[in-house]
Amino acid sequence: MKRAVKNAVTKHPLATRLGAGLAVTGLVAALAGCGGSGGDQSAGGGNTSAKGPITVWYSNNEAEVKWGKQMVAAWNAAHSDQKITAQEIPAGKSSEEVIGAAITAGNAPCIVLNTAPVAVPQFQQQGGLVAIDSFSDGAQYIKDRTGDIAGQYTSSDGKFYQVPWKSNPVVLFYNKDIFAKAGIDANKPPLATRDEVLAAARKVVKSGAAKTAIWPSPASDFFQSWFDFYPFYAAATDGRQLVKDGKATFDSTEGKDVATFWRTMYQEGLSSKEAYKGDSFADGKAAMAMSGPWAIDFYGSKVKWGTVPVPGSTAKDATYTFSDAKNMAVYSACKNPGTAWDVIKFATSKEQDGKLLEMTGQMPMRRTLTTDYADYFTKHPAYKQFADEATRTVEVPNVTNAVEIWQTFRDAWSKSVIFGNQSVDDAVKGAADKVNQLAGS
Repeated sequence: MKRAVKNAVTKHPLATRLGAGLAVTGLVAALAGCGGSGGDQSAGGGNTSAKGPITVWYSNNEAEVKWGKQMVAAWNAAHSDQKITAQEIPAGKSSEEVIGAAITAGNAPCIVLNTAPVAVPQFQQQGGLVAIDSFSDGAQYIKDRTGDIAGQYTSSDGKFYQVPWKSNPVVLFYNKDIFAKAGIDANKPPLATRDEVLAAARKVVKSGAAKTAIWPSPASDFFQSWFDFYPFYAAATDGRQLVKDGKATFDSTEGKDVATFWRTMYQEGLSSKEAYKGDSFADGKAAMAMSGPWAIDFYGSKVKWGTVPVPGSTAKDATYTFSDAKNMAVYSACKNPGTAWDVIKFATSKEQDGKLLEMTGQMPMRRTLTTDYADYFTKHPAYKQFADEATRTVEVPNVTNAVEIWQTFRDAWSKSVIFGNQSVDDAVKGAADKVNQLAGS
Protein backbone atom coordinates (compact mmCIF):
# COMPACT_ATOMS: atom_id res chain seq x y z
CA MET A 1 0.00 0.00 0.00
CA LYS A 2 2.16 2.71 -1.36
CA ARG A 3 -0.08 5.41 -0.06
CA ALA A 4 -1.21 3.70 3.10
CA VAL A 5 0.90 5.78 5.48
CA LYS A 6 -0.64 8.95 4.18
CA ASN A 7 -4.15 7.66 3.68
CA ALA A 8 -4.50 4.90 6.22
CA VAL A 9 -7.99 5.88 7.32
CA THR A 10 -9.12 8.12 4.51
CA LYS A 11 -8.72 7.15 0.91
CA HIS A 12 -7.47 3.61 0.46
CA PRO A 13 -10.17 0.98 1.09
CA LEU A 14 -7.58 -1.66 1.91
CA ALA A 15 -5.82 0.57 4.40
CA THR A 16 -9.02 0.98 6.37
CA ARG A 17 -9.11 -2.71 7.15
CA LEU A 18 -5.45 -3.54 7.53
CA GLY A 19 -3.88 -0.39 8.90
CA ALA A 20 -0.83 1.37 7.54
CA GLY A 21 1.69 0.12 10.02
CA LEU A 22 0.22 -3.25 10.86
CA ALA A 23 2.69 -5.57 12.56
CA VAL A 24 1.99 -9.04 11.25
CA THR A 25 3.11 -10.65 14.46
CA GLY A 26 0.46 -8.74 16.35
CA LEU A 27 -2.27 -9.86 13.98
CA VAL A 28 -1.18 -13.47 14.02
CA ALA A 29 -0.91 -13.51 17.80
CA ALA A 30 -4.24 -11.81 18.26
CA LEU A 31 -6.04 -14.27 16.01
CA ALA A 32 -4.17 -17.47 16.80
CA GLY A 33 -4.40 -16.85 20.54
CA CYS A 34 -8.15 -16.57 20.47
CA GLY A 35 -8.70 -20.31 20.42
CA GLY A 36 -12.09 -21.67 19.48
CA SER A 37 -13.05 -25.04 18.15
CA GLY A 38 -13.11 -23.89 14.56
CA GLY A 39 -15.61 -24.22 11.78
CA ASP A 40 -19.18 -23.02 11.80
CA GLN A 41 -20.46 -22.11 15.25
CA SER A 42 -24.25 -22.03 15.39
CA ALA A 43 -25.75 -18.59 15.73
CA GLY A 44 -29.14 -17.72 17.11
CA GLY A 45 -29.08 -20.76 19.39
CA GLY A 46 -28.73 -22.99 16.31
CA ASN A 47 -31.71 -21.36 14.59
CA THR A 48 -30.40 -19.65 11.49
CA SER A 49 -33.88 -18.38 10.67
CA ALA A 50 -34.20 -16.36 13.89
CA LYS A 51 -35.15 -12.74 13.19
CA GLY A 52 -35.06 -9.53 15.13
CA PRO A 53 -32.74 -6.55 15.75
CA ILE A 54 -29.10 -6.90 14.69
CA THR A 55 -25.85 -4.97 14.96
CA VAL A 56 -23.61 -4.08 12.03
CA TRP A 57 -20.10 -2.68 11.75
CA TYR A 58 -18.99 -0.87 8.64
CA SER A 59 -15.54 0.46 7.78
CA ASN A 60 -14.23 3.89 8.64
CA ASN A 61 -13.75 4.83 4.99
CA GLU A 62 -15.71 8.04 4.52
CA ALA A 63 -17.49 7.08 1.31
CA GLU A 64 -18.38 3.61 2.62
CA VAL A 65 -19.75 5.08 5.84
CA LYS A 66 -22.01 7.33 3.82
CA TRP A 67 -23.22 4.38 1.76
CA GLY A 68 -23.67 2.28 4.91
CA LYS A 69 -25.78 4.89 6.65
CA GLN A 70 -28.20 5.20 3.75
CA MET A 71 -28.42 1.41 3.43
CA VAL A 72 -29.23 1.05 7.13
CA ALA A 73 -31.79 3.85 6.99
CA ALA A 74 -33.51 2.25 4.00
CA TRP A 75 -33.67 -1.13 5.75
CA ASN A 76 -34.91 0.28 9.05
CA ALA A 77 -37.64 2.27 7.36
CA ALA A 78 -39.14 -0.96 6.06
CA HIS A 79 -38.40 -3.29 9.01
CA SER A 80 -39.46 -1.74 12.29
CA ASP A 81 -39.23 -5.09 14.10
CA GLN A 82 -35.79 -6.00 12.72
CA LYS A 83 -33.87 -2.77 13.07
CA ILE A 84 -30.16 -2.45 12.44
CA THR A 85 -27.95 -0.68 14.95
CA ALA A 86 -24.81 0.29 13.07
CA GLN A 87 -21.48 1.89 13.81
CA GLU A 88 -18.03 2.21 12.33
CA ILE A 89 -15.68 -0.58 13.31
CA PRO A 90 -14.08 0.32 16.66
CA ALA A 91 -10.60 1.81 16.58
CA GLY A 92 -7.64 -0.52 16.93
CA LYS A 93 -4.31 -1.43 15.38
CA SER A 94 -6.22 -3.20 12.62
CA SER A 95 -9.78 -4.22 11.87
CA GLU A 96 -8.73 -7.85 12.11
CA GLU A 97 -7.46 -7.52 15.66
CA VAL A 98 -10.64 -5.73 16.70
CA ILE A 99 -12.84 -8.40 15.09
CA GLY A 100 -10.74 -11.24 16.50
CA ALA A 101 -11.02 -9.80 20.00
CA ALA A 102 -14.77 -9.39 19.60
CA ILE A 103 -15.09 -13.03 18.52
CA THR A 104 -13.20 -14.12 21.62
CA ALA A 105 -15.35 -11.95 23.88
CA GLY A 106 -18.52 -13.21 22.23
CA ASN A 107 -19.71 -9.72 21.36
CA ALA A 108 -18.96 -9.53 17.65
CA PRO A 109 -21.69 -7.84 15.59
CA CYS A 110 -24.00 -9.82 13.35
CA ILE A 111 -22.38 -8.44 10.19
CA VAL A 112 -19.06 -6.78 9.45
CA LEU A 113 -19.04 -4.89 6.17
CA ASN A 114 -15.26 -4.88 6.35
CA THR A 115 -14.21 -8.53 6.36
CA ALA A 116 -10.81 -9.09 4.72
CA PRO A 117 -10.56 -12.40 2.84
CA VAL A 118 -7.07 -13.04 4.23
CA ALA A 119 -8.49 -13.12 7.77
CA VAL A 120 -11.42 -15.43 7.07
CA PRO A 121 -9.50 -18.69 7.70
CA GLN A 122 -8.47 -17.43 11.14
CA PHE A 123 -11.93 -16.15 12.02
CA GLN A 124 -13.34 -19.49 10.90
CA GLN A 125 -10.80 -21.35 13.02
CA GLN A 126 -11.89 -19.27 16.00
CA GLY A 127 -15.46 -20.45 15.44
CA GLY A 128 -16.46 -16.86 14.78
CA LEU A 129 -18.27 -17.23 11.46
CA VAL A 130 -21.54 -18.71 10.29
CA ALA A 131 -21.41 -20.77 7.10
CA ILE A 132 -23.48 -18.97 4.49
CA ASP A 133 -24.43 -22.44 3.25
CA SER A 134 -26.49 -22.86 6.43
CA PHE A 135 -29.06 -20.49 4.93
CA SER A 136 -31.29 -22.33 2.48
CA ASP A 137 -30.45 -20.04 -0.44
CA GLY A 138 -27.01 -18.96 0.78
CA ALA A 139 -24.53 -20.70 -1.50
CA GLN A 140 -26.74 -20.36 -4.56
CA TYR A 141 -27.22 -16.65 -3.95
CA ILE A 142 -23.46 -16.11 -3.92
CA LYS A 143 -22.95 -18.14 -7.09
CA ASP A 144 -25.80 -16.39 -8.92
CA ARG A 145 -24.65 -12.91 -7.96
CA THR A 146 -20.88 -13.34 -8.18
CA GLY A 147 -20.43 -15.79 -11.04
CA ASP A 148 -17.33 -17.86 -11.76
CA ILE A 149 -14.98 -16.08 -9.37
CA ALA A 150 -17.13 -17.10 -6.39
CA GLY A 151 -15.17 -20.34 -6.04
CA GLN A 152 -12.13 -18.45 -4.77
CA TYR A 153 -14.06 -17.58 -1.62
CA THR A 154 -14.91 -21.08 -0.47
CA SER A 155 -13.13 -22.51 2.56
CA SER A 156 -11.36 -25.86 2.84
CA ASP A 157 -14.63 -27.59 3.77
CA GLY A 158 -16.21 -26.35 0.54
CA LYS A 159 -18.49 -23.86 2.30
CA PHE A 160 -18.75 -20.09 2.11
CA TYR A 161 -17.94 -18.18 5.30
CA GLN A 162 -17.87 -14.85 3.50
CA VAL A 163 -20.03 -13.17 0.90
CA PRO A 164 -17.99 -11.69 -1.97
CA TRP A 165 -19.00 -8.05 -1.94
CA LYS A 166 -16.81 -5.56 -3.77
CA SER A 167 -13.40 -5.41 -5.39
CA ASN A 168 -10.81 -2.82 -6.33
CA PRO A 169 -9.02 -4.40 -9.29
CA VAL A 170 -5.41 -3.25 -9.44
CA VAL A 171 -4.17 -1.71 -12.71
CA LEU A 172 -1.08 0.20 -13.80
CA PHE A 173 -1.49 3.99 -13.62
CA TYR A 174 0.96 6.19 -15.52
CA ASN A 175 1.63 9.93 -15.49
CA LYS A 176 1.06 11.31 -18.98
CA ASP A 177 3.12 14.46 -18.41
CA ILE A 178 6.11 12.50 -17.14
CA PHE A 179 5.87 10.04 -20.01
CA ALA A 180 5.75 12.86 -22.54
CA LYS A 181 8.77 14.51 -20.91
CA ALA A 182 10.63 11.20 -21.19
CA GLY A 183 9.79 10.92 -24.89
CA ILE A 184 7.20 8.15 -24.45
CA ASP A 185 3.84 8.26 -26.24
CA ALA A 186 1.51 9.46 -23.48
CA ASN A 187 -1.69 8.52 -25.26
CA LYS A 188 -0.71 5.03 -26.35
CA PRO A 189 2.26 4.11 -24.19
CA PRO A 190 4.10 0.85 -24.86
CA LEU A 191 3.19 -0.93 -21.60
CA ALA A 192 1.71 -4.18 -22.85
CA THR A 193 4.48 -6.43 -21.51
CA ARG A 194 6.91 -6.45 -18.60
CA ASP A 195 9.77 -5.81 -21.03
CA GLU A 196 7.98 -2.72 -22.33
CA VAL A 197 7.39 -1.49 -18.79
CA LEU A 198 11.08 -1.98 -18.05
CA ALA A 199 12.05 -0.06 -21.20
CA ALA A 200 9.70 2.79 -20.30
CA ALA A 201 11.05 2.82 -16.75
CA ARG A 202 14.60 3.20 -18.01
CA LYS A 203 13.61 6.09 -20.27
CA VAL A 204 11.84 7.88 -17.43
CA VAL A 205 14.77 7.71 -15.05
CA LYS A 206 17.52 8.29 -17.64
CA SER A 207 15.71 11.38 -18.96
CA GLY A 208 15.27 12.78 -15.47
CA ALA A 209 11.50 13.06 -16.03
CA ALA A 210 10.92 11.54 -12.59
CA LYS A 211 13.03 10.34 -9.68
CA THR A 212 11.72 6.78 -10.04
CA ALA A 213 9.71 4.87 -12.57
CA ILE A 214 7.46 3.19 -10.00
CA TRP A 215 7.72 3.33 -6.23
CA PRO A 216 5.93 0.46 -4.50
CA SER A 217 6.29 0.29 -0.75
CA PRO A 218 9.45 -1.58 0.27
CA ALA A 219 7.97 -2.21 3.72
CA SER A 220 7.92 -5.75 5.09
CA ASP A 221 4.18 -5.93 5.90
CA PHE A 222 2.65 -9.14 4.61
CA PHE A 223 0.11 -7.37 2.42
CA GLN A 224 2.63 -5.29 0.46
CA SER A 225 3.15 -8.10 -2.06
CA TRP A 226 -0.44 -7.64 -3.16
CA PHE A 227 0.65 -4.42 -4.87
CA ASP A 228 3.89 -5.41 -6.58
CA PHE A 229 4.29 -9.17 -7.07
CA TYR A 230 0.73 -10.49 -7.03
CA PRO A 231 -0.90 -8.43 -9.82
CA PHE A 232 2.04 -9.16 -12.15
CA TYR A 233 1.95 -12.83 -11.20
CA ALA A 234 -1.79 -12.98 -11.85
CA ALA A 235 -1.29 -11.36 -15.25
CA ALA A 236 1.54 -13.77 -16.14
CA THR A 237 -0.38 -16.90 -15.16
CA ASP A 238 -3.94 -16.14 -16.28
CA GLY A 239 -5.12 -15.92 -12.70
CA ARG A 240 -3.10 -18.41 -10.68
CA GLN A 241 -3.32 -18.00 -6.91
CA LEU A 242 -0.25 -18.02 -4.66
CA VAL A 243 -1.28 -21.39 -3.21
CA LYS A 244 -3.34 -24.08 -4.92
CA ASP A 245 -4.30 -27.49 -3.60
CA GLY A 246 -2.20 -26.87 -0.51
CA LYS A 247 0.98 -26.18 -2.47
CA ALA A 248 2.86 -22.99 -3.35
CA THR A 249 2.62 -22.14 -7.05
CA PHE A 250 5.19 -19.36 -7.27
CA ASP A 251 8.30 -21.58 -7.45
CA SER A 252 7.78 -21.62 -11.19
CA THR A 253 9.08 -19.94 -14.32
CA GLU A 254 6.37 -17.32 -14.11
CA GLY A 255 6.95 -16.59 -10.44
CA LYS A 256 10.70 -16.28 -10.83
CA ASP A 257 10.34 -14.15 -13.96
CA VAL A 258 8.13 -11.66 -12.10
CA ALA A 259 10.58 -11.60 -9.19
CA THR A 260 13.48 -11.04 -11.58
CA PHE A 261 11.63 -8.16 -13.24
CA TRP A 262 11.18 -6.39 -9.91
CA ARG A 263 14.73 -7.18 -8.82
CA THR A 264 15.96 -5.45 -11.97
CA MET A 265 13.78 -2.43 -11.16
CA TYR A 266 15.43 -2.14 -7.76
CA GLN A 267 18.98 -2.94 -8.89
CA GLU A 268 18.88 -0.28 -11.62
CA GLY A 269 17.37 2.33 -9.33
CA LEU A 270 14.10 2.40 -11.26
CA SER A 271 12.27 1.65 -8.00
CA SER A 272 13.41 2.95 -4.64
CA LYS A 273 14.38 0.83 -1.64
CA GLU A 274 13.43 3.73 0.62
CA ALA A 275 9.93 4.29 1.98
CA TYR A 276 8.18 7.39 0.63
CA LYS A 277 6.35 9.61 3.08
CA GLY A 278 3.29 10.53 1.11
CA ASP A 279 2.14 9.51 -2.35
CA SER A 280 5.00 9.27 -4.82
CA PHE A 281 2.69 9.16 -7.84
CA ALA A 282 0.50 12.07 -6.78
CA ASP A 283 3.62 14.07 -5.91
CA GLY A 284 5.22 13.46 -9.31
CA LYS A 285 8.13 11.47 -7.87
CA ALA A 286 7.13 8.28 -9.67
CA ALA A 287 5.89 7.87 -13.22
CA MET A 288 3.75 4.81 -12.53
CA ALA A 289 1.73 3.29 -9.71
CA MET A 290 -0.28 0.17 -8.93
CA SER A 291 -3.75 1.22 -7.79
CA GLY A 292 -7.45 0.41 -7.91
CA PRO A 293 -10.52 2.47 -8.87
CA TRP A 294 -10.43 4.34 -5.55
CA ALA A 295 -7.43 6.20 -7.00
CA ILE A 296 -9.52 7.94 -9.65
CA ASP A 297 -11.10 10.19 -7.06
CA PHE A 298 -7.91 10.45 -5.00
CA TYR A 299 -5.66 11.52 -7.89
CA GLY A 300 -8.38 13.61 -9.48
CA SER A 301 -6.79 16.59 -11.17
CA LYS A 302 -3.52 16.25 -9.22
CA VAL A 303 -2.12 14.04 -11.96
CA LYS A 304 -2.81 13.79 -15.67
CA TRP A 305 -3.03 10.03 -15.61
CA GLY A 306 -3.86 7.08 -17.78
CA THR A 307 -4.30 3.39 -17.03
CA VAL A 308 -3.40 0.08 -18.66
CA PRO A 309 -3.98 -3.51 -17.55
CA VAL A 310 -1.18 -5.08 -15.55
CA PRO A 311 1.15 -6.51 -18.21
CA GLY A 312 2.22 -10.11 -18.54
CA SER A 313 5.22 -11.62 -20.29
CA THR A 314 3.48 -11.28 -23.65
CA ALA A 315 0.97 -8.76 -24.92
CA LYS A 316 -2.65 -9.73 -24.33
CA ASP A 317 -5.95 -7.96 -24.79
CA ALA A 318 -6.99 -8.91 -21.26
CA THR A 319 -5.06 -9.98 -18.18
CA TYR A 320 -5.88 -11.02 -14.63
CA THR A 321 -5.09 -8.91 -11.60
CA PHE A 322 -5.38 -8.80 -7.81
CA SER A 323 -8.91 -8.17 -6.54
CA ASP A 324 -8.20 -6.09 -3.40
CA ALA A 325 -11.65 -7.22 -2.25
CA LYS A 326 -13.58 -6.61 0.94
CA ASN A 327 -16.45 -8.89 1.89
CA MET A 328 -19.37 -9.41 4.23
CA ALA A 329 -19.76 -12.16 6.81
CA VAL A 330 -22.26 -13.29 9.44
CA TYR A 331 -20.65 -13.69 12.85
CA SER A 332 -21.60 -16.48 15.22
CA ALA A 333 -22.41 -14.18 18.16
CA CYS A 334 -25.48 -13.02 16.23
CA LYS A 335 -28.78 -13.90 17.91
CA ASN A 336 -30.84 -13.18 14.80
CA PRO A 337 -28.91 -14.62 11.85
CA GLY A 338 -32.05 -14.85 9.72
CA THR A 339 -32.26 -11.08 9.72
CA ALA A 340 -28.51 -10.79 9.18
CA TRP A 341 -28.76 -12.89 6.04
CA ASP A 342 -31.73 -10.87 4.77
CA VAL A 343 -29.78 -7.67 5.37
CA ILE A 344 -26.81 -8.98 3.41
CA LYS A 345 -29.08 -9.80 0.47
CA PHE A 346 -30.60 -6.33 0.74
CA ALA A 347 -27.17 -4.68 0.95
CA THR A 348 -25.98 -6.59 -2.14
CA SER A 349 -29.16 -6.08 -4.17
CA LYS A 350 -28.99 -4.48 -7.57
CA GLU A 351 -30.23 -1.19 -6.13
CA GLN A 352 -27.77 -1.06 -3.24
CA ASP A 353 -24.87 -2.27 -5.36
CA GLY A 354 -25.65 0.55 -7.76
CA LYS A 355 -25.53 3.06 -4.94
CA LEU A 356 -22.25 1.57 -3.72
CA LEU A 357 -20.75 1.99 -7.19
CA GLU A 358 -22.04 5.56 -7.46
CA MET A 359 -20.92 6.61 -3.98
CA THR A 360 -17.55 4.85 -3.70
CA GLY A 361 -16.38 3.94 -7.21
CA GLN A 362 -15.69 0.39 -6.02
CA MET A 363 -16.82 -2.56 -8.07
CA PRO A 364 -19.68 -4.73 -6.71
CA MET A 365 -18.82 -8.36 -7.38
CA ARG A 366 -21.68 -9.02 -9.77
CA ARG A 367 -21.33 -11.20 -12.85
CA THR A 368 -23.65 -8.75 -14.66
CA LEU A 369 -21.84 -5.63 -13.45
CA THR A 370 -21.34 -3.92 -16.80
CA THR A 371 -24.86 -4.56 -18.04
CA ASP A 372 -26.59 -3.79 -14.73
CA TYR A 373 -24.95 -0.37 -14.59
CA ALA A 374 -24.32 0.40 -18.25
CA ASP A 375 -25.49 4.00 -17.82
CA TYR A 376 -23.03 4.57 -14.99
CA PHE A 377 -20.07 3.40 -17.04
CA THR A 378 -21.21 5.48 -20.01
CA LYS A 379 -21.26 8.56 -17.80
CA HIS A 380 -18.04 7.59 -15.98
CA PRO A 381 -15.79 6.08 -18.68
CA ALA A 382 -12.70 6.14 -16.44
CA TYR A 383 -14.23 3.28 -14.46
CA LYS A 384 -14.92 1.04 -17.48
CA GLN A 385 -11.53 -0.64 -17.38
CA PHE A 386 -11.98 -1.52 -13.72
CA ALA A 387 -15.39 -3.03 -14.42
CA ASP A 388 -13.82 -5.15 -17.14
CA GLU A 389 -10.93 -6.16 -14.87
CA ALA A 390 -13.39 -7.10 -12.11
CA THR A 391 -14.33 -10.22 -14.08
CA ARG A 392 -10.69 -11.38 -14.02
CA THR A 393 -9.56 -10.94 -10.45
CA VAL A 394 -7.44 -13.20 -8.27
CA GLU A 395 -8.05 -13.40 -4.52
CA VAL A 396 -5.62 -14.30 -1.76
CA PRO A 397 -5.83 -18.06 -1.19
CA ASN A 398 -8.41 -19.09 1.40
CA VAL A 399 -6.03 -21.36 3.29
CA THR A 400 -4.84 -22.09 6.81
CA ASN A 401 -2.12 -19.74 8.06
CA ALA A 402 -2.89 -17.26 5.30
CA VAL A 403 -1.21 -14.29 7.00
CA GLU A 404 1.92 -16.27 7.88
CA ILE A 405 2.09 -17.52 4.30
CA TRP A 406 2.09 -14.01 2.93
CA GLN A 407 4.61 -12.88 5.52
CA THR A 408 6.91 -15.75 4.60
CA PHE A 409 6.69 -14.74 0.98
CA ARG A 410 7.27 -11.07 1.78
CA ASP A 411 10.33 -11.80 3.90
CA ALA A 412 11.92 -13.74 1.05
CA TRP A 413 10.91 -11.02 -1.43
CA SER A 414 12.49 -8.30 0.68
CA LYS A 415 15.74 -10.20 1.11
CA SER A 416 16.14 -11.14 -2.53
CA VAL A 417 14.16 -8.81 -4.76
CA ILE A 418 14.38 -5.50 -2.91
CA PHE A 419 17.76 -5.73 -1.20
CA GLY A 420 19.53 -8.28 -3.40
CA ASN A 421 20.94 -10.35 -0.53
CA GLN A 422 19.88 -13.72 -1.95
CA SER A 423 19.36 -15.13 -5.43
CA VAL A 424 15.83 -15.19 -6.77
CA ASP A 425 15.96 -18.97 -7.27
CA ASP A 426 17.05 -19.64 -3.70
CA ALA A 427 14.62 -17.16 -2.17
CA VAL A 428 11.65 -18.46 -4.12
CA LYS A 429 12.45 -22.10 -3.38
CA GLY A 430 13.01 -21.45 0.31
CA ALA A 431 9.76 -19.50 0.63
CA ALA A 432 7.84 -22.16 -1.31
CA ASP A 433 9.11 -24.91 1.00
CA LYS A 434 7.97 -22.96 4.07
CA VAL A 435 4.62 -22.08 2.49
CA ASN A 436 3.98 -25.74 1.68
CA GLN A 437 4.45 -26.60 5.35
CA LEU A 438 2.19 -23.76 6.48
CA ALA A 439 -0.56 -24.52 3.96
CA GLY A 440 -0.55 -28.18 4.93
CA SER A 441 -0.65 -27.67 8.69
